[in-house]
Amino acid sequence: MSISILGAGAFGTAMAVTLSKGREDVMLWGRDATALREMEKTRENLRYLQGIDIPKTVTLIHDVKAALASDIICLSVPMQQLSNVLLACGADLNGKTLVACCKGIDLMTSEGPTALIEKHAPTAKAAVLTGPSFAHDIAKGLPTALTLACSDPTVRQSCQDRLSTSSLRIYTSGDVIGAELGGALKNVIAIACGATIGAGYGDSARAALMTRGYAEMCRIANTLGAKESTLSGLSGFGDLSLTCMSEGSRNFSYGLALGGGRSFDPSVTVEGVATAKAVLHHPKLQGADMPITRLVHHLSTGDVNVKEAMQELMSRPQKEE
Repeated sequence: MSISILGAGAFGTAMAVTLSKGREDVMLWGRDATALREMEKTRENLRYLQGIDIPKTVTLIHDVKAALASDIICLSVPMQQLSNVLLACGADLNGKTLVACCKGIDLMTSEGPTALIEKHAPTAKAAVLTGPSFAHDIAKGLPTALTLACSDPTVRQSCQDRLSTSSLRIYTSGDVIGAELGGALKNVIAIACGATIGAGYGDSARAALMTRGYAEMCRIANTLGAKESTLSGLSGFGDLSLTCMSEGSRNFSYGLALGGGRSFDPSVTVEGVATAKAVLHHPKLQGADMPITRLVHHLSTGDVNVKEAMQELMSRPQKEE
């Protein structure tokens, strides 16, 4: 079975590199033909993943129809672009196994990636790959564990077998909603933690935000039909821990800039911003208790500053944990 990765950003490139070890049937597709030609010439993704050699066993391709001939297609595109990519691919996705490698909630529909796949490619088999991972770690072959969630146990097993490598360990889950929400919501909490560190409030404040943020994630997930136990696994607590404690996280780095009063590169995708907005407007979450998510949204729009946000959190009514 061949594998294609749609999206030649950092994560897509890293997945192509690690999956190509011992294989000769991995294709990496990108929409920018000029960038792909440069990658073909240098065998390196200089824009998104510097310092990592792209093996000759990875076929770099601009022809999306050729990429869609594979049996397993990993969709490594930003969450807010996923619908457009699925629509553009159309009937070529029929019957394929589509593995979403994006984290977030669609702003237009309040849906996660597998729901979008099922809507736009109803005959495809939808799954999501999520968990604590930085692209450089995966590409370097450093030990990494991820969660592959899918409602179909046969597809789960097949994807686990095909996507596992000597350095990439795949666990499976049938709780698709929980896995998706863990990967999406942790980005919101990471922004809050970054802002806290950037403003100089210290590691104790970050630990409190991570803990109460995790509780907030569980409340939201329960309301939307997920299993709380899923949030305690790699796709929830694991990803939360990594993202809230490292400047390698785009969301944490964005929060750092907010807290320090610095500008942030607008070309960098910060999914936590869109996720906070999507959660606040989700029809099933109206009236839900999610103070951190609400304040992250207001921080990103400039309606409050970090000092005001922290004061609001600290002055909330006392309660039992």
